[in-house]
Amino acid sequence: MSIEKVREYFNSKGIADHIREFDVSSATVALAAKALGCEEGRIAKTLSFHVGDRVVLIVSAGDVKIDNQKYKAQFGTKAKMLSFDEAPTLIGHAVGGVCPFAVNNGVEVYLDESLKRFKTVYPACGSSNSAIELTINELEQYSDFITWVDVCKTV
Repeated sequence: MSIEKVREYFNSKGIADHIREFDVSSATVALAAKALGCEEGRIAKTLSFHVGDRVVLIVSAGDVKIDNQKYKAQFGTKAKMLSFDEAPTLIGHAVGGVCPFAVNNGVEVYLDESLKRFKTVYPACGSSNSAIELTINELEQYSDFITWVDVCKTV
């Protein structure tokens, strides 16, 4: 199970006890914000894309969406999301629980500038009913990200 991979990963960092699991779904930004009692922007959603033969994850604020022109300028191609069925195999997490932690080897993680306006954010932890509160510095530290990007626009 994907959450167990994330739990193991965070256990090695000494923060596995910070993972929150809910009795309700947190698979969408709206559901996660409701479960956590926070604004949707603080949900750190992880979007998955094909970039040629690479798999790219972009972690962004929950209240923004991909700006196709910015995305193409950054990655040199049109945004093409992974399908629902591809996510578990290519990333190691199913849709609804995709996160930038304990992903498959070769998966590239990027953090979007939209997150920087928050002191803490809530990414998922590998399941459709989990999250962890992290500062932006902790998100950088634990996500093994490549770089910050600016590929989103306000909804």
